[in-house]
Amino acid sequence: MTAAPATSTNRPAATRVLRMVASGLLALLVTIFSVMVVPAHAQKAQRGKSAPAKEATSEAAAAPAAGTITPTTSGPVQVAEISTIPIPAIAARAWISIDAVTGQVVASFNPDMKIEPASLTKIMTAYVAFNALKQKRLTLEQDVNVSQTAWKTRGSRMFIEPRKPVTVDEVLKGVIIQSGNDASVAIAEAVAGNEAAFATLMNQQAQALGMTNTNFLNSTGLPDPEHVTTVRDLSTLARHMVLDHAEYFPYYSTREFTYNKIKQTNRNRLLWADPSVDGMKTGYTEAAGYCLVATAHRGDRRVITVIVGSSSTATRAEDSLKLMNWTFQNFETIKLFDKGHPAVEARVWEGKTEVANLGTLEPLWLTVPRGKAGDVKPVAKRPEPLFAPLEQGQKVGTLTLTINDRMLMTRPLEVLESVERAGFFGRMADKVKMWFGKK
Repeated sequence: MTAAPATSTNRPAATRVLRMVASGLLALLVTIFSVMVVPAHAQKAQRGKSAPAKEATSEAAAAPAAGTITPTTSGPVQVAEISTIPIPAIAARAWISIDAVTGQVVASFNPDMKIEPASLTKIMTAYVAFNALKQKRLTLEQDVNVSQTAWKTRGSRMFIEPRKPVTVDEVLKGVIIQSGNDASVAIAEAVAGNEAAFATLMNQQAQALGMTNTNFLNSTGLPDPEHVTTVRDLSTLARHMVLDHAEYFPYYSTREFTYNKIKQTNRNRLLWADPSVDGMKTGYTEAAGYCLVATAHRGDRRVITVIVGSSSTATRAEDSLKLMNWTFQNFETIKLFDKGHPAVEARVWEGKTEVANLGTLEPLWLTVPRGKAGDVKPVAKRPEPLFAPLEQGQKVGTLTLTINDRMLMTRPLEVLESVERAGFFGRMADKVKMWFGKK
């Protein structure tokens, strides 16, 4: 008898073996698919609103080494609240002191009480006019048409007249140095056509700067119950004037000028009392009392003070200088992180690199009580997990700066260098690590 070929007798067994191998391969593919898909869904949920990412908190790199104050009820505390130095006695209805570099409030009293700004209004008048100069809608050399309305405006004057030549430069000096109401109306008409339209621009600018408790009705500060602001909003405006219009800021340190053969003197007496003072504006109405926004530059620091409701020109000048000196002497502004210096390193998934440097793109300054720099604790909060791609400047959390668990400042935590997305195998390797809980 001839034996049958082995392949014929063993074919059913071989088929079973092949089916088993195929089944095993299918199971392996399902497992790989699960490893790849589930983390991908988790990634989408983390990026979406339906499933917020778990937030990771870590300490960032170590930081370098008798009056009345309005306590902070929410947000960052005023710097004086963590100081043992007594607040100077200030005889005013409301006041505030801020550091112009950091924007932090050092101390304040009634910072959000609605007050009439009087001629402090003219800081915004000048700010909007400076905007027009930057936008080339005006030039300093061009003539300003003086209307009958501007000429007849009551109150302080620079003595412009209809049909008498006057330039934008001269009118701005009249607004800032002499505090002329006639000049304020004239520049308002030059920028916007009429004062009502200019007041609309003032309010739009106020909202853009975050002056949430301010409403302007005119360019002069002449009294009106609905023409109001706060010392906090005025300090915000003053800081932006310094930062946004540095090229025009020297107007505020000019002590006098002559127009129409009349010498006109700056009403800010601090320009003569302290050489570091280089602005900014006085004001007075019966309802507002005597007011002064003042600023001084000493070394790397600039301090801005706002005082409203003083009883006399002498008192407002004396208290402004007292508050300014107290702020300079008892507080300091330190650089915590230089430009692009990482505050923290974070694990990044599915990227060409595993670590992202996080911090602030610009240098980070902080105002603290003198001698307290070593007590600053930076804490970074960021989403976890963090996925590539990440763009430079992308905001991925917050950086909070505290002393004794009291928050002084919070800033967005930014990506300092872009992290590109990894290739297929790099992403798959990270997905497997995430699946098994590995870092």
